[in-house]
Amino acid sequence: MTSRANCMPALDVAVAVVQRDDGRVLMAERPVGKPWAGYWEFPGGKMETGEPPLAALRRELHEELGIELDAAAPWITFDYAYPEKCVRLHFYRVTRWHGAPHGREGQQLSWEDPSAVAVDPVLPANTTVFKALQLPSIYAITNAGKLGVDEFLERLDAALVRGLRLIQVRERELPSPQLETLAREVVVRAHRCGARVLINADIGLANKVGADGVHLPSQQLMAIEDPPSVSLWAASCHNAAELKRASELGADFVVLSPVLPTASHPGMAGMGWAAFAALIRDYPLPVYALGGMGPDLVDIAWQYGAQGVSVLSGMW
Repeated sequence: MTSRANCMPALDVAVAVVQRDDGRVLMAERPVGKPWAGYWEFPGGKMETGEPPLAALRRELHEELGIELDAAAPWITFDYAYPEKCVRLHFYRVTRWHGAPHGREGQQLSWEDPSAVAVDPVLPANTTVFKALQLPSIYAITNAGKLGVDEFLERLDAALVRGLRLIQVRERELPSPQLETLAREVVVRAHRCGARVLINADIGLANKVGADGVHLPSQQLMAIEDPPSVSLWAASCHNAAELKRASELGADFVVLSPVLPTASHPGMAGMGWAAFAALIRDYPLPVYALGGMGPDLVDIAWQYGAQGVSVLSGMW
């Protein structure tokens, strides 16, 4: 991935992540006669002058695959510098369509598991896309301080059975020894179910308890010079400056808040969905909406460009 400043001028391309209910995404092999022939990519194509991304996507899906678009949501947008050109890739998640996809330009098609892509080679710009596709739609924040540790762990087990796969351990009121004990237990239970765990603020604790990475509060994000040395890291953001810094440092994803009013911050108005969407328009990283969220708001969050929702009390 490159910055816009290092990739000028960029050719705007609308790209579709066509995803089935089983999570598999549609890939297409570039046909003979086109640049990078034989490489696999997500369907899409160049936007015409003045053409909105969604209109281009609708046209390209019809021309390339013979399907008609019913529902799509903006997702991530980033620049990529190929040797012959720079492209700005506008990714949309396509969740509903009608018609049976088929290669109208003679290209081969394949439904792929984002966590175990079998086709090869894949266009290099798509490496970060597959990583982002492995992020779930719900990012839960622990609430043991309010519920009590034993009660929380029971509720965690139930949530893991229901499919929870990404958790942040954030317990500001727990003393260090209790926090370490809880974090270890959360990691064990989560890993048993194939879920990943981030520790809030404390990289040392994350490494000590075998967590998958760290989640940086916004103050910590703005203070660091280099990204944390972990396999997965995220950051809390509240404005455009913090979003920009997270992107510059290469975070795997961010949480943007507050979106809606919350019981924990009475009297504080959220930014609202329209402002949320404006802040993350053309943003390169997956973004979770936080503040007044619950699992029932995932579909709404998608419509406004989010990866999903980050949930505290509404999860447990």
